[in-house]
Amino acid sequence: MGAPDMKKDPNTVLMIWLLVVLGGFLWNVALFAAPLLRREEPVVSALIYAAYSPVCHQLPERSFSIHGSPLAVCGRCLGIYLGFSAGTILYPFLRRFSRPLLPATSIFVLVSLPIGLETAGNFLGLWASPIGLRLAAGLIWGSVLPFYLITGLYEVRQLLGGKFRLKSPGETK
Repeated sequence: MGAPDMKKDPNTVLMIWLLVVLGGFLWNVALFAAPLLRREEPVVSALIYAAYSPVCHQLPERSFSIHGSPLAVCGRCLGIYLGFSAGTILYPFLRRFSRPLLPATSIFVLVSLPIGLETAGNFLGLWASPIGLRLAAGLIWGSVLPFYLITGLYEVRQLLGGKFRLKSPGETK
């Protein structure tokens, strides 16, 4: 049994990219919506905060605020998510849909250094980074993640082939 055909399919990469853009947009809208909805829709706001609590400590002193209420994530996480969205938007300009290739490992290591050092220094008590530095470290790291995620999703889709393809209405098999 041979390896699956891994020919490049720009339409599949485009669809994956569009889904990632949409998902990132909705994710970011919700984290800003949590404090904005706190007074008018407290239940919805609480649900949003609860949805983000597994991925962020949500410490108010480490979070940006809107109208006196913290965003649903801290400054570092905000940077990661905004950087992720920026990287996703830049993806087609830097990689093209016809070339879904993983970036070099050295790039990942290089962009991981600022967030790694900033986080380690805080964890070890060597310093307390200001929120702006936490945001910047997150932006740098988050901006490269889509280049791995989109390529990885594309490769998974190629390996699965048509096994999990959605059927169009009226299609029997």
